[in-house]
Amino acid sequence: MLMLLMSSPAFALTRDDGDDPGPGLSVIDTLGLYVALPIVLFLVIAGLTMVLARGSDNPRTHVASTHHPRA
Repeated sequence: MLMLLMSSPAFALTRDDGDDPGPGLSVIDTLGLYVALPIVLFLVIAGLTMVLARGSDNPRTHVASTHHPRA
């Protein structure tokens, strides 16, 4: 029980040796980093995948029909 009291969040206000937090992020920085950047990365990867997959549609290397008739 004593250890639980000693580790309460009230002690989080004191800095430890070597603790040097940087400046905080603004709302715009946070939205850009955690919302806009992942969306942009997803769109870039999806776009590259579509462009590169479109270039590999060579009829000589693929089967004419990949759909099988239902039995």
